[in-house]
Amino acid sequence: MSLFLYNTLSRKKEEFIAINPPFVGLYVCGPTVYSDVHLGNCRTFISFDLLYRYLLQKNYKVRYVRNITDAGHLEGDRDEGDDKFTKKAKLEQLEPMEIVQRYTLGFHEVMQLFNNLPPNIEPTATGHIVEQIEMVKVILKNNLAYEVNGTVYFDVEKYAKENNYGALTNRQLEDLISNSRELDGQDEKRGRLDFALWIKAKPEHLMKWNSPWGEGFPGWHIECSAMSSKYLGTTFDIHGGGMDLAATHHTNEIAQSNAYCGHQPANYWIHTNMLTVNGQRMGKSLGNAFLPHELFNGSHALLEKGYSPMTVRFFMLQTHYRSTLDFSNDALKAAEKGFDRFMNALETLEKIKVSTTSTVDAEMYKQNCFAAMDDDLNTPIALAHLFDAVRQINSVYAGTETIDNSNLTELKKLFHTFAFDIFGLKKENEKSTESLEENLVSILLELRKEAKENKNYAASDAIRDKLKNIGIEIKDSKEATTWEKI
Repeated sequence: MSLFLYNTLSRKKEEFIAINPPFVGLYVCGPTVYSDVHLGNCRTFISFDLLYRYLLQKNYKVRYVRNITDAGHLEGDRDEGDDKFTKKAKLEQLEPMEIVQRYTLGFHEVMQLFNNLPPNIEPTATGHIVEQIEMVKVILKNNLAYEVNGTVYFDVEKYAKENNYGALTNRQLEDLISNSRELDGQDEKRGRLDFALWIKAKPEHLMKWNSPWGEGFPGWHIECSAMSSKYLGTTFDIHGGGMDLAATHHTNEIAQSNAYCGHQPANYWIHTNMLTVNGQRMGKSLGNAFLPHELFNGSHALLEKGYSPMTVRFFMLQTHYRSTLDFSNDALKAAEKGFDRFMNALETLEKIKVSTTSTVDAEMYKQNCFAAMDDDLNTPIALAHLFDAVRQINSVYAGTETIDNSNLTELKKLFHTFAFDIFGLKKENEKSTESLEENLVSILLELRKEAKENKNYAASDAIRDKLKNIGIEIKDSKEATTWEKI
């Protein structure tokens, strides 16, 4: 069967037709590595890991590119304000690239815990300054950008005269302009929607490079266009990211890529939905945002206990990637039981004795599961079919149903393919030592927190120092206390 994917650009499901089969180019916007990766990012990367795995399952040869943003991302995602890396570096009295290294390693660690396959190429913004400058030069040459005092801006209204700037989100230019903030007398931009391709660096800015327009650094949007075109060409198959990127980042990517080469970059634009907690939007200001490690060890106040990475991955698979995913203790507990039941079925399959007759139709389950995945990666429906099979597997084991050798072989293959190759799950028999370590550290952090609240700073410092002596470093911040192995 053909694979159908929901294309944000057309706002409908479309049959996936590769530009140059069996080759597929997949680009996903990666993390901005100035802080710990949050669960919203994790959901996006797990969703695209699922797509990557399923394309491989369908025998495509995929070049999966996922960037690392290590420069050019200003606070508030605008063209002014503090650089996220510079601000963090000054706060912690470190070099910006120390910040980048720390959080890149942390990001990779979390991706490994979730059993995500690494991308084929993971380019960094700082490693592709030359390509970004060259792209800006071409856009200037094509008269769709202008330079003011060392900063180069993309001219949105001029571009929109011949192109649909708001095509990705189906918004009219007039509405976009009326909803944007009005330019004040000090603003260098010609239009409200104009965005920076290259930004002049202030004297105190730590990360800057020479360019034809003076010392500066790239705008946030240009990096993805430069790196996707370098490694996948100016037209490739799939571009993905979180839905929060569609309105600005991806809209601007399409515009600048079009201005650069005369056409938009990707045929299919795929976006994942947001996370909520107990029905509320997840956010630091609401006090309900927790980091992956807090979810794993249960250290956050909203969690009753910790949940393993595979339980969390399984939990995410139970909701379609385009639907809102709501975290709650009850939902996570249910996912934990579901994951155990699902993985136990794999073991039960190995214990079943075959019969000459079969009440189990493995081919039907196979067709239903792959049909669900071909329908825009509908993992909840695929799981529902697999759990119907689990019920029959348990009935066969109990002796109330029968299965012959052919259907048993097919069912074993189906469950192994979906569990390990497509869903990216893994057995967690070896997890007990890690879970014990996380729980013990969590207990010690609670004791340290109580000591600090009671102003017993000697005890608080002693816990911190003794943990450091055994290779565990405690990090205090305004948002939370975290730890990592050193």
